[in-house]
Amino acid sequence: MSDDLFASIDALLARPKPVEDLPVPAERERLRKAGEYTQEELATALRTRRETIVRWEAGTTEPRPPKREVYIAFLATLALQHGTVEPSEWLRLAQTAGLVRTTGGSRTPQPAVAPALPAVLAAAEAPAAPAPVAGQPAPSAPAAQPVMLDQNPDGSLVMARPAPCVQCGQPSVYRAQGHPMHLGGFCRPSTAPAAVRQQPDPVAPTAVAPPAASAAPVAQPRQAAPAAGSAAAPSRPAPSRPAAGSSRARKAPAKKPAAAQGPADWEQAAAARFPAGPLAVLDVAPSGRSLVAYLADGTQAPTAPSGRTLTDVVEWALENRLGSPRLHRHGKDGDALVVLTDTALAELGLPAMGRDEKKDFVPRLGQLPKTHKTVKAVEKAGWQLTQRGLGPWARIYRTPEDGKRQCVQLCVPAWGALTSGGWNIPDSLAPQDLARLLGTYAKRVLTPRGSTSVSGLELVTALRPPTRAVRTETGWTSGPVDGSRPKEAFDAAPPEVPDMHPLAQNREPGGELVTEAWDWHRNLTDQEAAAPFAVGLDVNTAFLAAAGRLALPLSGPVHELNPTFDPKIPGSWLVDLSHLDTNPLLPSPFTADGTRPTGPAWYSTAKVAYAIELGARPQPLEGWLRHESGPYLDPWHKHLRQGYLDTMAALGIPLTLADTDPVAYLEKMEAIKAGQGDPAELAVLTAIKQTAKGTIGKMRERPRGHGYTPGERWAALDRPTWDPLMRALVIDTATVNLHRKLRRMAAHTGLHAFAILSDCAVFASPGPGALDILTKPDGTLTTSLRLGVSPGLVKFEGSRPMPEIVEMLADDTNPARHIKTGGIVSADE
Repeated sequence: MSDDLFASIDALLARPKPVEDLPVPAERERLRKAGEYTQEELATALRTRRETIVRWEAGTTEPRPPKREVYIAFLATLALQHGTVEPSEWLRLAQTAGLVRTTGGSRTPQPAVAPALPAVLAAAEAPAAPAPVAGQPAPSAPAAQPVMLDQNPDGSLVMARPAPCVQCGQPSVYRAQGHPMHLGGFCRPSTAPAAVRQQPDPVAPTAVAPPAASAAPVAQPRQAAPAAGSAAAPSRPAPSRPAAGSSRARKAPAKKPAAAQGPADWEQAAAARFPAGPLAVLDVAPSGRSLVAYLADGTQAPTAPSGRTLTDVVEWALENRLGSPRLHRHGKDGDALVVLTDTALAELGLPAMGRDEKKDFVPRLGQLPKTHKTVKAVEKAGWQLTQRGLGPWARIYRTPEDGKRQCVQLCVPAWGALTSGGWNIPDSLAPQDLARLLGTYAKRVLTPRGSTSVSGLELVTALRPPTRAVRTETGWTSGPVDGSRPKEAFDAAPPEVPDMHPLAQNREPGGELVTEAWDWHRNLTDQEAAAPFAVGLDVNTAFLAAAGRLALPLSGPVHELNPTFDPKIPGSWLVDLSHLDTNPLLPSPFTADGTRPTGPAWYSTAKVAYAIELGARPQPLEGWLRHESGPYLDPWHKHLRQGYLDTMAALGIPLTLADTDPVAYLEKMEAIKAGQGDPAELAVLTAIKQTAKGTIGKMRERPRGHGYTPGERWAALDRPTWDPLMRALVIDTATVNLHRKLRRMAAHTGLHAFAILSDCAVFASPGPGALDILTKPDGTLTTSLRLGVSPGLVKFEGSRPMPEIVEMLADDTNPARHIKTGGIVSADE
């Protein structure tokens, strides 16, 4: 009984500290500067990059164990030396956790980092001390030494069956470098013989935790002991600014903590929590007598649902631990996804698509009626369906017990789940190949949760969760996450909303912030008309490239009259830019049709800032401004960009190919355009592109379905990520980026685009290839529009003979819309 109680208190004391064990970001920077340490020095000591320290001090990311504890100890030590300028609750928590202590009432910091494990083991295995001699004082018992326990890659402690602690001999469920050990300072005096204390761990860790091999090693002392025969190093006095040219004494090099967690660590953690992977495709075995499941890598699962009901499938998915790990420390793990093939659908008694509302799945309704026998069976078994019901993308969940989420998502291709919404799945794809395709998307982006747009928006929230657990004096509550938007949605400003929005019903004509991608063309000059070809260049995932590090709103709008323009404040500004002259051979960057503005209009921060870059001195008449902002989409940009680059590399186009061999790059891109390559990878590439584009579009989603009355609210308005200003800022930034590149292109090559559709620009060319317009007179390639696979760089879109282009212009048709061979509209439009 007592052993169980000690194990319980160990687990309670080992509970990870909330984010309040760190000071606010501004205080982190102040303490580092007060100690006269540079970001480079701190990054070197923590075995990380300077950029990581910059993000910690900006509050855009948070350190994870084991670096988190060492970083807290560093800040707490400096706080004891230089004081704090904020409530010092975080310092008290750091002291309570044993990360820093004071002795004898002094403010001298005493690092509480664990000693090396070999020294602890040696002390535990040393023979018992001799009995005290009469008349001599008994030696004092050594103080319990704090120990860094093994941790999983997600920061949780490695747990196994109780075994004798190597320090005290009492049972412990924790491990330090694989050996049983208690949390530092909580060992009881041992009554067990030395032989018991020395015995190795008899039981391997159980399946509830990842293997100890993936755990972080025990932390080493931060300061090395002096060599034998040398004088002990004096303690470092309070830092003072050194004289110019002098070298300042530093502490002895800190023992570097465990390496930062990388993709391999997360994969190991996921393998332990979700050994079956994120999803499975369910089919009927060739014998027709049983079901078979294919996992995300295309292999067959060792088991499959034994029953023939939908609830059997759900319970099988949970028992086999399908799912995906969270993408943010304050986020949630991804739910399991089960894809039902047509044969599996029939085997489970579910109808095919049709028109009979009583027998079939009717696309117009979007879900089976609540009176359907399968829906009733699901509810009878204690499961529930969301408001989307049992449709192409369905969620089946059970009321959580003890905080454990139980939810499985279904995908039904026979009901149109993968034939629209950005998905371009090849016909007659084998179940194992479909599993590999969706598994690849899940690995590089997110487990599919609907259309690519829905999945992209879910990715934003997964990387920027709105809330986190906060410990208070009365218990745990919900608090905001730095850099995220709040959980509660707020309305946009009246100029930003679409016409059917309630705030737009009394809006004056011309009072709307118009933000759309370019659809522009002009007449040809005589020199352009004499060229034999027209060549189109397309920007790779332009919206994705524009979202990186872009300051976006994190709070609601505030209305101001005659505000002073600040490019750091995202918002909508009423400004007159009609007096600004721009190159007439290029479209105006301030209107969607490329024409010159005619008077005051509403513009986003991105366009007003660009007008200043072009020489304007605008004075806004009004503004709807957001005074809380940050790079909200930056994690989404980085995650999706890497997934895009990984997919291109899998198709044979590495990141540097265009720089080393532009001809080979153009040839391989042409092969991809022609559909040559792994069909699954090609489908993933299309899905990632549509995810990037669709995510931005969902930020201004309009009402769907029939029977809507303008002026009524619709469901999307209650979503925290519904904010048309975010969409406007991304699109306007992409427009500004392209206009800036077109200006440089004209300066470097003398060529002007005469037609643009979104991010595709068309030029008159002496030849039919991209290199014919990108090559400068000196034979080198221009960098104004740079060839490459990375988002923001360009690829060859297509070329047409100039006589065809002249006919299009005569019909007032935008040639950029038909520049591809055969007149196909750009896939990136």
